[in-house]
Amino acid sequence: MQKVLEDQTTKWLYLFIGFAVLLNFTGLFVTVIGPDGALYASIAKNIAQHNNFIDLMVEGKDWLDKPHFPFWVTAVFFKTFGINTWAYKLPGILFILLAAVYTYKFAKELYSKQVGLWAVLLLLTAQHILICTMDVRAEPFLTGLIIASVYHFYKALGKKWFWHLVIASVFAACAVMTKGIFALIPIGGAIAGELLIKKNWAMVFNFRWLMAAALVLVFMLPELYTLYHQFDVHPEKVVFGRQGVSGIKFFFWDSQFGRFFNSGPIKKSNGDPTFFLHTILWAFLPWSLLLYTAIFQFFRQNFKKPLLTEWFCISGSFLTLLVFSLSKFQLPFYITIVFPFFTIICAQYLCNIKLERSVRAIRIMQLIVGGIMMFLIVILHYFFQPDNITVFSALLLAGAVALFIVVSLRPIDSYYKVFFQVCTIAFFVNLYFNLAYYPRLVKYQGDSEAAFWINAHNTKGLPVVQSNLGFAYSLDFYVNAPIYFLRPGEESLLPPKPYLLYANTELVDQYIKQGIKVKRLKTFANYRITMVKGKFLNHATREQTLSVTEVVLIN
Repeated sequence: MQKVLEDQTTKWLYLFIGFAVLLNFTGLFVTVIGPDGALYASIAKNIAQHNNFIDLMVEGKDWLDKPHFPFWVTAVFFKTFGINTWAYKLPGILFILLAAVYTYKFAKELYSKQVGLWAVLLLLTAQHILICTMDVRAEPFLTGLIIASVYHFYKALGKKWFWHLVIASVFAACAVMTKGIFALIPIGGAIAGELLIKKNWAMVFNFRWLMAAALVLVFMLPELYTLYHQFDVHPEKVVFGRQGVSGIKFFFWDSQFGRFFNSGPIKKSNGDPTFFLHTILWAFLPWSLLLYTAIFQFFRQNFKKPLLTEWFCISGSFLTLLVFSLSKFQLPFYITIVFPFFTIICAQYLCNIKLERSVRAIRIMQLIVGGIMMFLIVILHYFFQPDNITVFSALLLAGAVALFIVVSLRPIDSYYKVFFQVCTIAFFVNLYFNLAYYPRLVKYQGDSEAAFWINAHNTKGLPVVQSNLGFAYSLDFYVNAPIYFLRPGEESLLPPKPYLLYANTELVDQYIKQGIKVKRLKTFANYRITMVKGKFLNHATREQTLSVTEVVLIN
């Protein structure tokens, strides 16, 4: 009987993993959210349109902040499928699926096939993974590259090590070319932690790590070349308000250590050492309490006998958390890159619980978490009141409810059943987000709405001038007409009249007072949708929080 239940559980696992994969595609067509997502999309668009894979440009100026790899990948997708929303998001989703594949392979090697399958399901239903596949930035790329590199470095510990070392180094170099050399922290932390804790000194001092370092450096050469070509050979360029900026120095020091020590050109004034501890509570939903329980039990069971377990996942995630927590640069999506480690920790725990009281406690805990998530969605819907739920969306949401009922009635192992039930809740919650909440939310992103309106009504192909610099990247990405940027002292670079101007109402009023011939064409309700607050979410008070931007004809 137990064998039958295990086989049934495995079949349900495959089914739910399939649903989870599809769930990660449901935000594919939602308008790219700015400023970060739209910024990255506009950079990749510029690369694709000009076939310039060396220079990163933002609003017509040289841009030095992030490395090139995700922009290269996205630009290739743009050149293949056209410049559009889904072509921007698809690479990020595929890299999350790459993370799922390697999470499975790694967990299977460390524990068992069953642990691997559960780890994949937990990963693909973790809240911030689903946010990352809707609001694609650099983290989806990093998540896939890091766990892939760790897996191959793990395989390089064996006898047939050479090609695994090469492949691991390729993935590690791509991770560095995505976010900088701090991307090596979870990779090096996972491998070094395992070897040091188990006192495997022969492997710690093995020559293959020098070879790996050399290989990573070699595979990073495209990034170093582009930085040298764009910045180091052009000391006359003004970057961060000064000349003589070295792109290579920024890459190796200022972008990473400069931020960590808050001494670089990009600074942040505050930081909370406990930030990621409470961020995990919502970012890793619905599995966050399970994670804290699993970590506690891991140390309780293995602290005094470290040689009997693996330390890759704990070491890689904990070292990364420590470094991020000490830094003043703390954003919620940073933590996503170690979610594969988290899910393996959780999966091995839930597959090995034996005590009935522990099983009962976990079951109650997960049902409470799932209930809270559903309650919050009901509250959000009541106040936000999206008016865009289609019949198709309603059917999908009803399907998630029906799946919950089916799972509850089927003869599945009573312990594992609760995890499938909570997964259906995660399905419902994120279907609601991707099919109702986010599509309505982006209607308040004035720059993308303005771009769509211009594309539909600018029949003469007039050039577009953008005044809201630094935040209106969606206009740059989505608009089809030639675009110019309004900067003080650079008025001579603007196109000849007539042209369309996208600006806030205050600037338009100022132009009218100056006697400039302005024809108001369309206004847009605008809000910083990545920083929503209660007053905005409440439909009754939303109008009070909105600013107004306009498209006008300068004639």
